[in-house]
Amino acid sequence: MTTILVTGGTGTLGRLVTERLRADGHDTRVLSRHAQPYAVDLRTGGGALDAAVADVDTVVHCASSPRGGDEQAARHLVDAARRAGVRHLVHISIVGVDRVPLGYYRTKLAVERLIEESGLGWTVLRTTQFHDLLLQLFQTLAKPPVMPVPARVADQPIDVAEVAGRLVELALGEPAGRAQDMGGPEIRSLESLARAYLTATGRRRPLIRVPLWGPTYRAFRTGGHLTADRAVGKGTFEEFLRARSGGGGVGR
Repeated sequence: MTTILVTGGTGTLGRLVTERLRADGHDTRVLSRHAQPYAVDLRTGGGALDAAVADVDTVVHCASSPRGGDEQAARHLVDAARRAGVRHLVHISIVGVDRVPLGYYRTKLAVERLIEESGLGWTVLRTTQFHDLLLQLFQTLAKPPVMPVPARVADQPIDVAEVAGRLVELALGEPAGRAQDMGGPEIRSLESLARAYLTATGRRRPLIRVPLWGPTYRAFRTGGHLTADRAVGKGTFEEFLRARSGGGGVGR
């Protein structure tokens, strides 16, 4: 039986990837900063990382932090994977990292390049943003009496469980290079999505469309983060909100 290591295996995506792999009977290790027995900070690496990747066939790299350190973490992971003879490194990335000049996107693109040049068998899957991220955004924006929403910006959110399922498929297959992008089923204005959030939570907030400037927001306004021809997701934002509401997960 092959052994699969999931970095960030306690996070929103990594947890679902781990659960699916284990449910299918695969020997799966979870690496995160606090999960024993493979508690590792990828930004520092070291012997604990070497122990985590020892005898591993495939690594699914889900660990990431908007606070920085992803490039350093990827270098440590790639070096350890080389030493361990890992056959396949699978990485999750974001649609538009090569078109939107946001700092976090540039970092994700740099990580992609590190993986592509690693000498390992590799697969990179870019997806649009998860429903969960929009929920977090709207929870923050709805705190004041008036809810500001970036003007003329659309989004294409996708169900994280669908992404997890696709990552598992890719991890169990042969290295595929750049896999086809994966986008949510609908491209909708942030205003429309924000209204769906307000309806689901029973909140009343006037929406204010805030105009934005600069190259990053210009790229968002022109759809650099969207993939209209790869709208392969099934679950809508409303369906996500209803499911979360039923479980008490849509906060105000």
